[in-house]
Amino acid sequence: MQAPDHPYPAQTYRAHVTRLLALGLPLVGASVAGFSIHMTDTIMLGWYDVTALAAATIATSVWFVIFIVGAGFGYAVVPMVAAAAEEGDEVRARRITRMALWLSAAYGVLAVGLLWWAEEIMLAIGQTPVVAVESEKYLRIAVFGMFPALAAQVVRSFLGALHLTAVQLWITLAALVCNAVVNYALIFGNLGAPELGIRGAALASVIIQIVQVVALVAYVQWKRPDYSLFQRIWKSDWEALREVFALGLPIGITSLAESGLFTASAIMMGWIGEIELAAHGIALQLTAFMFMFHVGMSQAATIRAGGHYGRRDEVALRMGAVSAFGVSTAFGVIVVALFLLIPGTLVSLFIDPTEPQRDALLGLGITLVMLAALFQFVDSAQIVALSLLRGVQDTAVPMWLATVSYWVIGMPVSYLLAFTLDFGPQGLWLGLTVGLGCAAALLGWRFWGRSVHIS
Repeated sequence: MQAPDHPYPAQTYRAHVTRLLALGLPLVGASVAGFSIHMTDTIMLGWYDVTALAAATIATSVWFVIFIVGAGFGYAVVPMVAAAAEEGDEVRARRITRMALWLSAAYGVLAVGLLWWAEEIMLAIGQTPVVAVESEKYLRIAVFGMFPALAAQVVRSFLGALHLTAVQLWITLAALVCNAVVNYALIFGNLGAPELGIRGAALASVIIQIVQVVALVAYVQWKRPDYSLFQRIWKSDWEALREVFALGLPIGITSLAESGLFTASAIMMGWIGEIELAAHGIALQLTAFMFMFHVGMSQAATIRAGGHYGRRDEVALRMGAVSAFGVSTAFGVIVVALFLLIPGTLVSLFIDPTEPQRDALLGLGITLVMLAALFQFVDSAQIVALSLLRGVQDTAVPMWLATVSYWVIGMPVSYLLAFTLDFGPQGLWLGLTVGLGCAAALLGWRFWGRSVHIS
């Protein structure tokens, strides 16, 4: 078997940081590019039609909520394949990845059944009839992108576990360009294509997802043919399937709980007012963009922790964990500085200079961005802790710790501060900080108190 492409010389914190950055920065770039694909869709639909934009916004939110649960099976591949690769067990790495693809395909079938009746779902959550109809038009096409999207997540995780991350950046960047071109053609009817509006945006998403998974599969076949990843893929392996399911489902539920926290915060902000919701959206966009760094680096932390776990190297696991927290904290300092020093400049990027309510929106947006600086460190700490726990294949208890922090503590505190104590938008964001802070503390306690110990 070919050895992993990541030698381990003498361990120092500097070496750990260097390897983490080398592995993680391409993943950061891929995360930013993926975020930009979504932004491109939003901008182009906004140019086309406001109703289409509103329908696609809510439809893609629902699509993502369904997707993130199934993506847990793909995320489970990272620590399991990383550990198998360190042990030199090529067969186990192949079995795990194949069964993750099986589970992803099965989940995709369930997703089609659920999202096919999108109009009823949209009406049930309070959307207008016209938005509900347009959302169903979008989702009845976009739902078929669930299969390639979930499969791509599995293949990305397999490549990441083998320290092959740079290709993910290049493929995502290419997808970003292709997405803009295909959207331009299919939404507006350019380049000889029919004008399909919101259906064109959905079709473009499916096309790009298929292109991405095909490119990833082709790269695996070219770069690591020794794994024979897709040979006899129809052969069942119930033991491996159970292992992936047991590790992946808690990851998916944890991701759902976290994303749901911010979705719920937007719903509650809408109860306060339209300006407040708009300012909240701007602050979340800025925070989410900066958070892409932590997303990429946390994926790298999972890969490296999985490798240390596979080699049963507790010293390296501890040093790697300290390095991951250190890199995350250092970037957090930069973000805090930006949010505190130039919040007005950042918020004004999202506001039309001719907007009649610009001053009110800018003032509240600045306040929320400055409050967002408060939870930079706890937000980054909790995702790093979660990623390290995934690396040592500890996901069930962390799922409960995170869910309790987000929903039993964070949400009630947000409601209490925002509505009962009448602190409004500021109180809601303080509640988010409390929830994320509890998650960081509990997940950190779980990792350092138990999971870092390798018997």
